[in-house]
Amino acid sequence: MSRIVDRPSRRFVVAGAAAGLAAPFLMRHEALGQSSFNWKRFDGTKLDVLLVKNPRSDLLQAHEKEFTALTGIQVSSEQIPEQQQRQKAMIEFTSGRPTFDVSMLALHVQKRLAAKGRWLEDLRPYLADASLTSPEFDYADFAEGAVGFGRQADGSVDTLPHFIDFWMVYYNKEMFQQKGITYPKTMDEMFAAAQKLNDPSKGVAGFVSRGLKNANIPVWTSWMLGQGMETVSATGQLQTDTPEAIWAGEMYKRMNREVAPPGTVGFNWNECQTTFMQGRAAMWLDGIGFATPLEDPTKSRIVGKVGYGVTPPGPKGHHSALFGDGLGISRTSTKKQAAWLYMQFMCNKGNQLAMLKAGAGSPGRSSALANPDAQVGSRFSKEYFECLAASGKIARAGLPQIIPVTEFRDVFGVGLTNTLSGADVATELRKATEAFKPVLEKSEQG
Repeated sequence: MSRIVDRPSRRFVVAGAAAGLAAPFLMRHEALGQSSFNWKRFDGTKLDVLLVKNPRSDLLQAHEKEFTALTGIQVSSEQIPEQQQRQKAMIEFTSGRPTFDVSMLALHVQKRLAAKGRWLEDLRPYLADASLTSPEFDYADFAEGAVGFGRQADGSVDTLPHFIDFWMVYYNKEMFQQKGITYPKTMDEMFAAAQKLNDPSKGVAGFVSRGLKNANIPVWTSWMLGQGMETVSATGQLQTDTPEAIWAGEMYKRMNREVAPPGTVGFNWNECQTTFMQGRAAMWLDGIGFATPLEDPTKSRIVGKVGYGVTPPGPKGHHSALFGDGLGISRTSTKKQAAWLYMQFMCNKGNQLAMLKAGAGSPGRSSALANPDAQVGSRFSKEYFECLAASGKIARAGLPQIIPVTEFRDVFGVGLTNTLSGADVATELRKATEAFKPVLEKSEQG
């Protein structure tokens, strides 16, 4: 039984998932059916699954009947809006008595928390057990970048990389053509293009991105990756008030002050999506998982005009900010083996391909992107799939892989937001760095 818990939240489901569900994603898994692997060994078991409310969870829930028919395992799942889901997971895992057997986790936020709290089961013994892992599962098919993103520092593998989100640039091809502008080859060219495309008299902004505190951090880190640098070094040192970080902060400031729509200081991804979808912005920097409604004629005014561009290189680096979700098994679950069958099935090749075809984001499996069927009957252009493939090759973590990620986003998000009111970038980053340093140091103790 699937449930969706819809509580008040600024984070709402990306529109258009229903269109993706109408696609022929309920594929018959002939290989699974013909295998000698015993899918019925846990017949009669009931699993509880905690999901985040989004189109990918819609797809998982739509596959539940097929999974039950194959295994005899019943699934009770619920979708909860992102922030509330993270809070629920934290509370229940911390209690040591989570009510769910499988949970979806945001690896870019909860990875280190899960490791420190020993929330999840290490999947390596399951992968090595032929009686528990179907020969058709093909774990090697998951992209190494996706696997590495979820792998813990001690080498444990406690999630399957269900969804990988690359940040890229949505752009309005019609607006570019009208101005005779080609897709920018560098970040500086991107700003120059936005200046030419910016036309407040017609209600058109040259660029839009998240300006809202906390939500704005991936915009800043995307620019910082153009300097070949992350906000926290591999040795755990803050690099947030360096010349590279300040350059990225200046880029964030001028893009959001000089060529963005009015009120961008309060924009999260949903306001950006609406602005771009209504033809009121020429470019939008964000995750490629938000593409679905842009090509839906019942919701978008720019169907057929959307371009999908890889984030341009900066002065010292060319990377796409990487985010992602994983599925993991609660360490305290009494149904771990049945839960492992659920995860195998939901992350098999057919279901990962279905996610891609539905436009719900980029799957963790390499075979989905390489499959020629991905584009057959898809509402998305060839450029969309090319952008996914190219972004995957240059992907790099878009948030620091630390325990207090939320606090990091809060502290630096406020500083960046202050710059949109005219505050000095270097001063704000220096203040935020000093404020966050003891938080980071404390989190690493014990």
